[in-house]
Parts: sequence; C-alpha cells; structure tokens
Amino acid sequence: MLDLKDLYQEVIIDHSKRPRHFGKLADSNREAEGFNPLCGDRLTVKLIVEDGLVKNVAFEGVGCAISTASASMMTDMVIGKTEAEARALFQQFQELVTRKEPPTAAELTTLDKLAALTGVRAFPSRVKCATLAWHTLAAALDQRHEAVKTE
Repeated sequence: MLDLKDLYQEVIIDHSKRPRHFGKLADSNREAEGFNPLCGDRLTVKLIVEDGLVKNVAFEGVGCAISTASASMMTDMVIGKTEAEARALFQQFQELVTRKEPPTAAELTTLDKLAALTGVRAFPSRVKCATLAWHTLAAALDQRHEAVKTE
C-alpha cells in the first residue's frame, strides 16, 4: 500500500507529465506572464472571467516538475470559482507552503490535490517554483501588465 508521501509524489509526477489546461486559450480576457529566474520557469496564465467568475483558465510555458504540476493543479482548482475564491485559495496555498508548521488534516482536505505540494515548504527555492503560477494567476486577476518574478 502507498504511503502519503508516495501518493503525493505520484500526483506531482502525473500533473507534471500530463498537465491539465496546458495550451492556448481562445478568447481569454485576462493574461499575465511569470518568470522564476532561479530555475528558469517561465509561464503565461490566461483566463476567461465573466461576471466575477473564472469560467476557464489555461497556461503555457516551460518549467520544472514542481512548477508545471502546481500550474496544472491550480487550473483544476480555480475553474468555476469566483475571483475572490481564487484569490483566497492562493492565499491559503501560499501560507501553507511558506510556514514552518505542517498543514492540519482539515487544511489538507481543503487543498485536495494541492496538498501534494505542501512538502516544498522545507525547500525555500522550490517554494518559488510551486507558487509561480499562483502569483501569475493573481496578476492576471488584477489585470497587472508587468511580468511577475519570484525574485
């Protein structure tokens, strides 16, 4: 039987090798670019937001396994959410991957597959990989035009 660590590794590998919502998004009305100079991750997040609801999201670019998996899981999690809910999810994810204490069982349940990425909190340089897509999403929601950098 798989332990939790093995399951989390499988989730990350699956999303990095077969990212969801990867590619162009026709008719997007929000867009932002993100760059992690530390490891070279570079991505663009495009959204279709209507009446405050994230109707669709996609990303393009190149990145390490953590960055790609995080972007893939992020897209799964924010489709159908309001802008406020997407921002709140980003804040919760950001807090859990940057604090020293491990997440509680309730937080892991709330995060669903994103829980697989909470282990990066032990590796500060990997936190930047895991949060790049999220910072880029926030920039797209806020309609900021400057590229997001993790440095």
